[in-house]
Amino acid sequence: MSTRSQLRFVERVDQDGEQTDNDRVAQVYRHSDGYPESVLRDLAQLKELLDATRAERGPGYTAASFVFLDKLSAVDLYLGGDADRTIDATQPADLLEPDNMEHLDQPMFLLGHGVENPADGIHGDEEYLYVVELPTRNPFEAPSEWTVKVSGHSAFPRWDGPTEEAFERASWQFHGPLEHALEELVAEPA
Repeated sequence: MSTRSQLRFVERVDQDGEQTDNDRVAQVYRHSDGYPESVLRDLAQLKELLDATRAERGPGYTAASFVFLDKLSAVDLYLGGDADRTIDATQPADLLEPDNMEHLDQPMFLLGHGVENPADGIHGDEEYLYVVELPTRNPFEAPSEWTVKVSGHSAFPRWDGPTEEAFERASWQFHGPLEHALEELVAEPA
């Protein structure tokens, strides 16, 4: 079963945390695994990678990296459980050959995400909304904290309508630093 979500990556122009029309925003639709435990772990992994490589470059790049890492983690679906099917790291383009996908009903690693225009609206069947607030900074400065907002389960208007209204009217179960969200919302594996 899919747990759909929208992730909005935002860099505020005014560092007072208030939304303005000048904020830089990139928004991603995620078709599956949109529950907080999965999304927050993926965001933490992404932040760790971007911090280590000093590759954070604002909302657009961060959103693209989020989608890339999520798709990369789904490549095992391409292999389809076939021990004879492998991906040669020296020939990763083989993965993109349509003939190599004949065994798949749907190439899930090519599906499952969308880059959304925040002005166009949401699908209306999402169960969670996320806002990832990225600080305005020089990429060569020390890494800084990300702030996240996590909606309650389906705690926002659900329709195919203006995205802004869904994000404005959402009830947020968490708003604070990513590391605190992990502590509060992600259960440790037993």
